[in-house]
Amino acid sequence: MKGIYKYLRTHLKEDFSLSTYLLVAAFLAVAIYSNYHFNIKKGFIYAQPNLLRVLYLVIFYGLAFYVPILIFRLFGKNKNLLKSGKMWLLSFVGITLIATDVGSPFLYDAIRQLPFELRLFTFKVSKNLLSIFTIFLPLLMLYKAQPHKDSFYGLTLKEFNYKPYVAILLVMLPIVAFASFTDNLGSYYPMYKTTPAHVYLNIPEWVTVLTYEVAYGWDFLTVEMIFRGFFVVVLGHYLGRPAVLAMASFYCFLHFGKPELEAISSIFGGYILGVIAYESRSVFGGVIIHIGIAWMMEVFGYLQKIF
Repeated sequence: MKGIYKYLRTHLKEDFSLSTYLLVAAFLAVAIYSNYHFNIKKGFIYAQPNLLRVLYLVIFYGLAFYVPILIFRLFGKNKNLLKSGKMWLLSFVGITLIATDVGSPFLYDAIRQLPFELRLFTFKVSKNLLSIFTIFLPLLMLYKAQPHKDSFYGLTLKEFNYKPYVAILLVMLPIVAFASFTDNLGSYYPMYKTTPAHVYLNIPEWVTVLTYEVAYGWDFLTVEMIFRGFFVVVLGHYLGRPAVLAMASFYCFLHFGKPELEAISSIFGGYILGVIAYESRSVFGGVIIHIGIAWMMEVFGYLQKIF
Protein backbone atom coordinates (compact mmCIF):
# COMPACT_ATOMS: atom_id res chain seq x y z
CA MET A 1 0.00 0.00 0.00
CA LYS A 2 2.93 2.33 0.68
CA GLY A 3 3.99 2.06 -2.96
CA ILE A 4 0.55 3.09 -4.21
CA TYR A 5 0.42 5.98 -1.73
CA LYS A 6 3.83 7.12 -2.97
CA TYR A 7 2.62 7.03 -6.59
CA LEU A 8 -0.43 9.15 -5.73
CA ARG A 9 1.56 11.64 -3.67
CA THR A 10 4.17 12.09 -6.40
CA HIS A 11 1.58 12.43 -9.13
CA LEU A 12 -0.58 14.95 -7.29
CA LYS A 13 2.46 17.00 -6.32
CA GLU A 14 3.49 17.32 -9.98
CA ASP A 15 0.07 17.42 -11.66
CA PHE A 16 -2.54 18.85 -9.31
CA SER A 17 -3.89 22.30 -10.04
CA LEU A 18 -7.07 23.39 -8.26
CA SER A 19 -8.41 25.36 -11.23
CA THR A 20 -7.84 22.64 -13.85
CA TYR A 21 -9.12 19.83 -11.65
CA LEU A 22 -12.24 21.82 -10.71
CA LEU A 23 -12.96 22.64 -14.35
CA VAL A 24 -12.59 18.99 -15.36
CA ALA A 25 -14.85 18.03 -12.45
CA ALA A 26 -17.43 20.59 -13.60
CA PHE A 27 -17.25 19.23 -17.15
CA LEU A 28 -17.82 15.68 -15.90
CA ALA A 29 -20.67 16.77 -13.62
CA VAL A 30 -22.47 18.40 -16.57
CA ALA A 31 -21.75 15.37 -18.77
CA ILE A 32 -23.06 12.88 -16.20
CA TYR A 33 -26.21 14.89 -15.56
CA SER A 34 -26.88 15.40 -19.26
CA ASN A 35 -26.31 11.76 -20.16
CA TYR A 36 -28.56 10.30 -17.47
CA HIS A 37 -31.20 13.01 -17.69
CA PHE A 38 -31.52 12.95 -21.48
CA ASN A 39 -30.46 9.31 -21.93
CA ILE A 40 -27.91 10.35 -24.57
CA LYS A 41 -25.74 7.26 -24.89
CA LYS A 42 -28.22 4.47 -24.25
CA GLY A 43 -31.30 6.11 -25.73
CA PHE A 44 -29.85 8.03 -28.68
CA ILE A 45 -26.37 6.82 -29.65
CA TYR A 46 -27.06 3.11 -29.16
CA ALA A 47 -30.24 3.49 -31.23
CA GLN A 48 -28.24 4.49 -34.33
CA PRO A 49 -27.51 1.90 -37.02
CA ASN A 50 -24.09 0.21 -37.20
CA LEU A 51 -21.42 2.58 -38.60
CA LEU A 52 -23.38 5.72 -37.66
CA ARG A 53 -23.42 4.46 -34.07
CA VAL A 54 -19.62 4.15 -34.18
CA LEU A 55 -19.29 7.66 -35.63
CA TYR A 56 -21.39 9.16 -32.85
CA LEU A 57 -19.32 7.27 -30.28
CA VAL A 58 -16.09 8.64 -31.77
CA ILE A 59 -17.45 12.18 -31.32
CA PHE A 60 -18.82 11.38 -27.85
CA TYR A 61 -15.58 9.82 -26.60
CA GLY A 62 -13.51 12.48 -28.35
CA LEU A 63 -15.19 15.14 -26.21
CA ALA A 64 -14.49 13.07 -23.12
CA PHE A 65 -10.76 12.88 -23.84
CA TYR A 66 -9.95 16.19 -25.55
CA VAL A 67 -11.93 18.59 -23.34
CA PRO A 68 -9.77 17.86 -20.24
CA ILE A 69 -6.62 18.18 -22.37
CA LEU A 70 -7.90 21.53 -23.66
CA ILE A 71 -8.56 22.65 -20.07
CA PHE A 72 -4.99 21.72 -19.11
CA ARG A 73 -3.74 23.55 -22.19
CA LEU A 74 -5.66 26.76 -21.42
CA PHE A 75 -5.32 26.87 -17.64
CA GLY A 76 -2.32 24.66 -16.88
CA LYS A 77 1.41 25.17 -17.15
CA ASN A 78 2.11 23.11 -20.28
CA LYS A 79 1.20 25.15 -23.37
CA ASN A 80 2.45 22.47 -25.79
CA LEU A 81 -0.11 19.78 -25.00
CA LEU A 82 -1.98 19.99 -28.30
CA LYS A 83 0.98 20.62 -30.59
CA SER A 84 2.08 17.03 -31.19
CA GLY A 85 0.72 15.63 -34.44
CA LYS A 86 1.55 12.11 -33.30
CA MET A 87 -0.53 12.59 -30.15
CA TRP A 88 -3.54 13.61 -32.26
CA LEU A 89 -3.09 10.63 -34.57
CA LEU A 90 -2.55 8.04 -31.85
CA SER A 91 -5.36 9.35 -29.64
CA PHE A 92 -7.79 9.39 -32.59
CA VAL A 93 -6.85 5.80 -33.41
CA GLY A 94 -7.39 4.76 -29.77
CA ILE A 95 -10.76 6.53 -29.57
CA THR A 96 -11.86 4.92 -32.84
CA LEU A 97 -10.86 1.45 -31.61
CA ILE A 98 -12.90 1.85 -28.43
CA ALA A 99 -15.86 3.33 -30.32
CA THR A 100 -15.79 0.36 -32.70
CA ASP A 101 -15.61 -2.10 -29.83
CA VAL A 102 -18.48 -0.47 -27.93
CA GLY A 103 -20.55 0.19 -31.04
CA SER A 104 -20.07 -3.38 -32.30
CA PRO A 105 -21.27 -2.66 -35.86
CA PHE A 106 -23.16 -5.53 -37.52
CA LEU A 107 -22.86 -7.78 -34.44
CA TYR A 108 -26.54 -7.30 -33.63
CA ASP A 109 -27.52 -8.18 -37.19
CA ALA A 110 -25.43 -11.36 -37.09
CA ILE A 111 -26.88 -12.45 -33.74
CA ARG A 112 -30.42 -12.17 -35.12
CA GLN A 113 -29.62 -14.99 -37.56
CA LEU A 114 -29.17 -17.47 -34.71
CA PRO A 115 -31.90 -19.55 -33.05
CA PHE A 116 -33.75 -17.47 -30.46
CA GLU A 117 -32.50 -19.63 -27.57
CA LEU A 118 -28.86 -18.79 -28.36
CA ARG A 119 -29.14 -15.09 -29.11
CA LEU A 120 -28.67 -13.52 -25.67
CA PHE A 121 -25.92 -15.92 -24.59
CA THR A 122 -24.02 -15.57 -27.87
CA PHE A 123 -24.37 -11.80 -27.79
CA LYS A 124 -23.07 -11.56 -24.22
CA VAL A 125 -20.02 -13.72 -24.95
CA SER A 126 -19.31 -12.23 -28.39
CA LYS A 127 -19.57 -8.66 -27.10
CA ASN A 128 -16.71 -9.35 -24.67
CA LEU A 129 -14.56 -11.43 -27.02
CA LEU A 130 -14.97 -8.87 -29.81
CA SER A 131 -12.15 -6.90 -28.19
CA ILE A 132 -9.72 -9.52 -29.53
CA PHE A 133 -10.33 -8.02 -32.98
CA THR A 134 -11.22 -4.42 -32.11
CA ILE A 135 -8.60 -3.75 -29.40
CA PHE A 136 -5.96 -6.47 -28.90
CA LEU A 137 -4.94 -7.24 -32.50
CA PRO A 138 -4.91 -3.56 -33.65
CA LEU A 139 -2.80 -2.61 -30.63
CA LEU A 140 -0.46 -5.51 -31.38
CA MET A 141 -0.01 -4.33 -34.99
CA LEU A 142 0.50 -0.75 -33.81
CA TYR A 143 3.10 -1.91 -31.28
CA LYS A 144 4.99 -3.87 -33.92
CA ALA A 145 5.00 -0.82 -36.20
CA GLN A 146 6.45 1.49 -33.53
CA PRO A 147 10.25 1.47 -33.02
CA HIS A 148 10.36 1.73 -29.22
CA LYS A 149 11.49 -0.27 -26.22
CA ASP A 150 8.45 0.20 -23.98
CA SER A 151 6.65 -2.83 -22.60
CA PHE A 152 3.57 -4.09 -24.44
CA TYR A 153 1.15 -1.39 -23.23
CA GLY A 154 2.20 -1.83 -19.62
CA LEU A 155 1.80 -5.62 -19.59
CA THR A 156 5.03 -6.19 -17.73
CA LEU A 157 5.82 -8.03 -14.51
CA LYS A 158 9.19 -6.34 -14.12
CA GLU A 159 9.51 -5.27 -10.47
CA PHE A 160 5.77 -5.86 -10.05
CA ASN A 161 4.51 -6.48 -6.51
CA TYR A 162 1.04 -8.05 -6.39
CA LYS A 163 0.54 -7.79 -2.60
CA PRO A 164 -0.79 -4.17 -2.44
CA TYR A 165 -3.45 -4.96 -5.02
CA VAL A 166 -4.59 -8.09 -3.22
CA ALA A 167 -4.82 -5.96 -0.05
CA ILE A 168 -6.99 -3.44 -1.92
CA LEU A 169 -9.31 -6.24 -3.05
CA LEU A 170 -9.67 -7.42 0.55
CA VAL A 171 -10.56 -3.88 1.61
CA MET A 172 -13.03 -3.60 -1.27
CA LEU A 173 -14.73 -6.91 -0.47
CA PRO A 174 -17.18 -5.60 2.18
CA ILE A 175 -17.73 -2.37 0.21
CA VAL A 176 -18.65 -4.30 -2.94
CA ALA A 177 -20.83 -6.63 -0.89
CA PHE A 178 -22.76 -3.67 0.52
CA ALA A 179 -23.01 -1.94 -2.88
CA SER A 180 -24.44 -5.08 -4.46
CA PHE A 181 -27.51 -4.73 -2.24
CA THR A 182 -28.34 -1.22 -3.46
CA ASP A 183 -31.06 -0.85 -6.08
CA ASN A 184 -28.66 1.02 -8.33
CA LEU A 185 -26.24 -1.92 -8.64
CA GLY A 186 -28.20 -4.87 -7.33
CA SER A 187 -30.58 -4.86 -10.28
CA TYR A 188 -27.67 -4.71 -12.76
CA TYR A 189 -25.57 -7.62 -11.53
CA PRO A 190 -24.82 -10.38 -12.29
CA MET A 191 -24.08 -9.34 -15.84
CA TYR A 192 -24.89 -12.86 -17.01
CA LYS A 193 -28.63 -13.36 -17.15
CA THR A 194 -30.23 -16.79 -17.22
CA THR A 195 -30.85 -17.90 -20.80
CA PRO A 196 -32.16 -21.11 -22.42
CA ALA A 197 -28.79 -21.60 -24.16
CA HIS A 198 -27.69 -24.47 -21.92
CA VAL A 199 -30.98 -26.26 -22.51
CA TYR A 200 -30.73 -25.78 -26.27
CA LEU A 201 -27.10 -26.97 -26.28
CA ASN A 202 -27.87 -29.79 -23.83
CA ILE A 203 -25.07 -28.82 -21.44
CA PRO A 204 -25.03 -27.90 -17.71
CA GLU A 205 -25.82 -24.25 -17.03
CA TRP A 206 -22.55 -23.79 -15.15
CA VAL A 207 -20.74 -24.28 -18.49
CA THR A 208 -22.52 -21.33 -20.10
CA VAL A 209 -22.03 -19.24 -16.95
CA LEU A 210 -18.30 -20.04 -16.80
CA THR A 211 -17.90 -19.36 -20.52
CA TYR A 212 -19.45 -15.95 -20.09
CA GLU A 213 -17.39 -15.07 -17.00
CA VAL A 214 -14.10 -15.99 -18.72
CA ALA A 215 -15.04 -13.79 -21.71
CA TYR A 216 -16.09 -11.04 -19.26
CA GLY A 217 -12.69 -11.23 -17.57
CA TRP A 218 -10.84 -11.09 -20.90
CA ASP A 219 -12.59 -7.85 -21.80
CA PHE A 220 -11.22 -6.20 -18.65
CA LEU A 221 -7.70 -7.16 -19.68
CA THR A 222 -8.11 -5.31 -22.98
CA VAL A 223 -9.75 -2.39 -21.16
CA GLU A 224 -6.62 -2.02 -19.02
CA MET A 225 -4.39 -2.38 -22.07
CA ILE A 226 -6.01 0.47 -23.96
CA PHE A 227 -7.11 2.84 -21.20
CA ARG A 228 -4.14 2.56 -18.87
CA GLY A 229 -1.57 1.07 -21.27
CA PHE A 230 -2.32 3.07 -24.42
CA PHE A 231 -3.89 6.31 -23.17
CA VAL A 232 -1.60 6.67 -20.15
CA VAL A 233 1.67 4.76 -20.68
CA VAL A 234 1.96 5.50 -24.42
CA LEU A 235 0.25 8.89 -24.73
CA GLY A 236 1.89 9.96 -21.49
CA HIS A 237 5.06 10.43 -23.58
CA TYR A 238 3.30 13.29 -25.41
CA LEU A 239 0.90 14.62 -22.76
CA GLY A 240 2.75 13.98 -19.51
CA ARG A 241 0.70 13.53 -16.35
CA PRO A 242 -2.45 15.28 -17.72
CA ALA A 243 -2.99 12.08 -19.73
CA VAL A 244 -4.23 10.44 -16.52
CA LEU A 245 -7.12 12.83 -15.85
CA ALA A 246 -8.07 12.90 -19.54
CA MET A 247 -8.17 9.10 -19.53
CA ALA A 248 -10.28 9.07 -16.34
CA SER A 249 -12.79 11.38 -18.05
CA PHE A 250 -12.90 9.09 -21.10
CA TYR A 251 -13.25 6.09 -18.81
CA CYS A 252 -16.24 7.71 -17.12
CA PHE A 253 -17.94 8.16 -20.51
CA LEU A 254 -17.30 4.48 -21.21
CA HIS A 255 -19.46 3.67 -18.17
CA PHE A 256 -22.41 5.76 -19.33
CA GLY A 257 -25.24 3.27 -19.77
CA LYS A 258 -24.27 1.45 -16.59
CA PRO A 259 -25.71 2.52 -13.21
CA GLU A 260 -25.01 6.20 -12.49
CA LEU A 261 -23.20 5.37 -9.24
CA GLU A 262 -20.82 3.13 -11.17
CA ALA A 263 -20.13 5.86 -13.74
CA ILE A 264 -19.27 8.35 -10.97
CA SER A 265 -17.05 5.90 -9.08
CA SER A 266 -15.25 5.01 -12.34
CA ILE A 267 -13.74 8.53 -12.37
CA PHE A 268 -11.91 7.90 -9.09
CA GLY A 269 -11.10 4.28 -9.89
CA GLY A 270 -9.87 5.18 -13.37
CA TYR A 271 -7.77 8.04 -12.02
CA ILE A 272 -6.09 5.91 -9.35
CA LEU A 273 -5.37 3.08 -11.79
CA GLY A 274 -4.08 5.67 -14.26
CA VAL A 275 -1.70 7.14 -11.70
CA ILE A 276 -0.39 3.66 -10.86
CA ALA A 277 0.12 2.90 -14.57
CA TYR A 278 1.84 6.23 -15.25
CA GLU A 279 4.20 6.05 -12.31
CA SER A 280 4.96 2.31 -12.44
CA ARG A 281 4.71 1.83 -16.24
CA SER A 282 2.71 -1.34 -15.54
CA VAL A 283 -1.01 -2.09 -15.84
CA PHE A 284 -1.03 -5.44 -14.03
CA GLY A 285 -2.15 -3.80 -10.79
CA GLY A 286 -5.16 -2.45 -12.64
CA VAL A 287 -5.83 -5.85 -14.19
CA ILE A 288 -5.91 -7.51 -10.74
CA ILE A 289 -8.16 -4.84 -9.20
CA HIS A 290 -10.45 -4.49 -12.21
CA ILE A 291 -11.10 -8.18 -12.78
CA GLY A 292 -11.22 -8.86 -9.05
CA ILE A 293 -13.93 -6.25 -8.35
CA ALA A 294 -15.88 -7.23 -11.48
CA TRP A 295 -15.98 -10.89 -10.48
CA MET A 296 -16.83 -9.89 -6.89
CA MET A 297 -19.92 -8.07 -8.18
CA GLU A 298 -20.83 -11.12 -10.22
CA VAL A 299 -20.48 -13.47 -7.24
CA PHE A 300 -22.57 -11.26 -4.95
CA GLY A 301 -25.10 -10.86 -7.74
CA TYR A 302 -25.43 -14.64 -8.07
CA LEU A 303 -25.67 -15.05 -4.30
CA GLN A 304 -28.57 -12.59 -4.18
CA LYS A 305 -30.39 -14.52 -6.89
CA ILE A 306 -29.90 -17.78 -4.95
CA PHE A 307 -30.80 -16.50 -1.50
